[in-house]
Amino acid sequence: MRNMIAKLFAAIAFGSAVSIASAEPFSRSGQSETDWRYVLNLYAFLPARTTGTSTVAGTQVPLDLDLGDAVSLLQFAGSGQFEAWRGNWGFIVDANYVSLEAGGTLPTPAGATFNADIRQKWFGLLAAYKVFDGYNANGRRYAFDLQGGVRYNSLRQEITISAPAPLPVLGGDEGWWEPVIGARAMWELNDRWAAIASLDLGGFGAGGNDLQLGANVLFDWKPWDRTSIYFGYRYFSMDYSTTLATGPFAYDVSQHGPVFGVKFRF
Repeated sequence: MRNMIAKLFAAIAFGSAVSIASAEPFSRSGQSETDWRYVLNLYAFLPARTTGTSTVAGTQVPLDLDLGDAVSLLQFAGSGQFEAWRGNWGFIVDANYVSLEAGGTLPTPAGATFNADIRQKWFGLLAAYKVFDGYNANGRRYAFDLQGGVRYNSLRQEITISAPAPLPVLGGDEGWWEPVIGARAMWELNDRWAAIASLDLGGFGAGGNDLQLGANVLFDWKPWDRTSIYFGYRYFSMDYSTTLATGPFAYDVSQHGPVFGVKFRF
């Protein structure tokens, strides 16, 4: 059981865990700079390696797992981002949900069974301001924007054990609001390709989340005027801890791996 639970805890950020911030602050082909312009971004983060610890009911489990452990236990994952810009100001809505589940029989004479339910979801609202916007010596556009706002973050780590005598559910389902800040740079490489680098920070102790960090380096390919495909690499870390009725409850991990997505402009 311990190995199965470790895999579940490590898999929790499959599908991503913090804003990818890979849309764009400046207008592209067919978009006006002075009118409202919108970008819908659907993406996925695939953690190639997860390390750290997870704690439920005071029991700490070390994590050092690969992508296959996460995929084998995944129930559902969905990630999306919507941006609206007019001039130098923008608004960002970011949402994420991932669910994993596993069960089995414990090595006890009574043949007790266990079920583990792991979920993470969050919803972010941010304002953005374009600090720099210009053209380099080759006539290619670049931009840099800053972001700030709030995010509702929710983490569930619950283990239910069936036995002859009633047992309490271990772990729990915690939710909290936290501040978020971010920065993003984007520059065109040619008519079809662009590069993006972004960094976002959240938590800062709110609700027990000491720090949540995401860093991304991405390449955006635009085969069509209003649609592009992007890919790159992501680093994510989270340091959350609190105490529930069943004991200490914590999730302190770092992950890295490829990220990819598609963007629609209108």
